[in-house]
Amino acid sequence: MLLTQAPKGTQDVLPQDSYRWQDAERIMRETCAKYGFREARTPVFEHTELFLRGVGDTTDVVQKEMYTFMDKGNRSITLKPEGTAGIARMFLENKIYAQALPSKIYYVSCPVFRYEKPQAGRLREHHQMGVEVFGAADASCDAEVISLADELLRRYGIGGVKLMINSIGCPECRKAYNDVLKAYLRPKLHALCDTCRDRFERNPLRILDCKEKKCQAELTDAPSMLDCLCDGCREHFEKLKKYLAALEIPYEIDSRIVRGLDYYTRTVFEFVTQTPAGKLTVCGGGRYDGLVEQLGGPATPGMGFGMGVERLIMTQDACGVAPKAPRLYDAFVIAVQDEAREAGMKLVRELRGAGVNCDMDHAARSLKAQFKYADKQRVGLVVIIGPDELENGVVKLRDMATGEEENLDREVAVAKITGRIKTEESYVTDRI
Repeated sequence: MLLTQAPKGTQDVLPQDSYRWQDAERIMRETCAKYGFREARTPVFEHTELFLRGVGDTTDVVQKEMYTFMDKGNRSITLKPEGTAGIARMFLENKIYAQALPSKIYYVSCPVFRYEKPQAGRLREHHQMGVEVFGAADASCDAEVISLADELLRRYGIGGVKLMINSIGCPECRKAYNDVLKAYLRPKLHALCDTCRDRFERNPLRILDCKEKKCQAELTDAPSMLDCLCDGCREHFEKLKKYLAALEIPYEIDSRIVRGLDYYTRTVFEFVTQTPAGKLTVCGGGRYDGLVEQLGGPATPGMGFGMGVERLIMTQDACGVAPKAPRLYDAFVIAVQDEAREAGMKLVRELRGAGVNCDMDHAARSLKAQFKYADKQRVGLVVIIGPDELENGVVKLRDMATGEEENLDREVAVAKITGRIKTEESYVTDRI
């Protein structure tokens, strides 16, 4: 039944898996904070015109993949297909350009919607994390953003990653390159796919990004954009390479990298890794010096990257570096018979107040079933309260790993349980 099926190209994040997302977001927040980035959140939908002007009306995203509809006010609205345009709109609308620049912004788990064939790590609804820097024109900013991405991937445990860089120049030198590229492609048009033939007049640069094997075969000797760079763009690219060398970040130059959105200028980059499932791009970005001006604001250089959360998690799995699932509870309170339940609830409240993740049975299970449940939850410590414990003013503490038990005076039970949890490494390392 459709009623009980998620729409095609979407997926649920199950309770037992949500720690993966929380771990990714935590690392993103911690790393960005070190670099002086602050978080921003933008609406899930924007006016369609934002993406027509910002992303580019000749891109596949705008032409084929956007979820666009008319709202009840007869306004054209689009679910955002990428994160940067919305951040740029926010930057412009709220006059952040009038504040001290550069402005360093990041976002986490930004929902992105694209109507395309669902594939591994890329769904019709997926989520992105990313950073944007406005107001820094020097290539040192490019290197800084790349360095941040590099540190993130290392913290996520993804090894064997290659940084691929390119420059696609500015509008002026790109115009010259388009002429050279079209002259090269014109005799080959008959061998290209329908999409590339359609791109030939409107956006020939995008042909370099085609994944069709027959098109790739025709592009073997395609001219390089790097040979057509103007002096300013060439100098910028040379400075970027020097900065990356200073940061000891290895890279390879790939003149085929163009990215899929029209707002990019000069630096573009991707981090790719080889997995059993094949080569995966886990992070990509670049410079977009004309975007804010294109949206009606002052000339403001920009630089950033995006990283798909689903793609990141899939890559961690493929590389065997998925983070360990956290322990749900540090302790579990077992109340034997109804007369111990009130005392159990009070102890749970006190333990939670002391920072202990804990719970008790609320399903009226038998003593044996409560122990079985605690074992399934990988609980390290079980606190038992029964008639005898109530009469003697104690609680019984059982170590589930060793089976050892000890009676604790009720007045000091919370302090002793808390202290034990904090000092035993087995409990500390299991928690995010």
